[in-house]
Amino acid sequence: MTNSLIKVQVKDFDVGLEYQALVQDNTADGAVVMFTGLVRDFNQGHKIRGLSLEHYAGMTERALLDIVTTAHQRWQLGKVKVIHRIGELLVNDQIVFVGVSSPHREQAFEAAQFIMDYLKTQAPFWKKELTHSGQRWVTANAKDTQAAKRW
Repeated sequence: MTNSLIKVQVKDFDVGLEYQALVQDNTADGAVVMFTGLVRDFNQGHKIRGLSLEHYAGMTERALLDIVTTAHQRWQLGKVKVIHRIGELLVNDQIVFVGVSSPHREQAFEAAQFIMDYLKTQAPFWKKELTHSGQRWVTANAKDTQAAKRW
């Protein structure tokens, strides 16, 4: 898909630049929806200092491409960008960016939500939370699994 870009990277991203890439040379789309996920300081009953994110290179990118391909098949989309960070992240660091352009806002909103719901449940990332009492692996969240079922 020439209008899609998927990145798994250690370095941070600039939301303003990502927005510009979605609208550059894109006069057909009237809607852009973006989501940025951040490391928060609390999860599943634990106070968090940061996260360590791991992935399996090649497998992760393929899973993200499958998710984006499905979104393109279900909705009329222009450009799609998915960036997911790996490595050591601190509270308030950016983890993920999903940007979607479409001729229509409803489709852009739905596609962005679909991508995030499936990314949370289908993409092979492993998260280890860094807490004040040590490290712990993050288990699957039933809320995320339920959200993905609606699609």
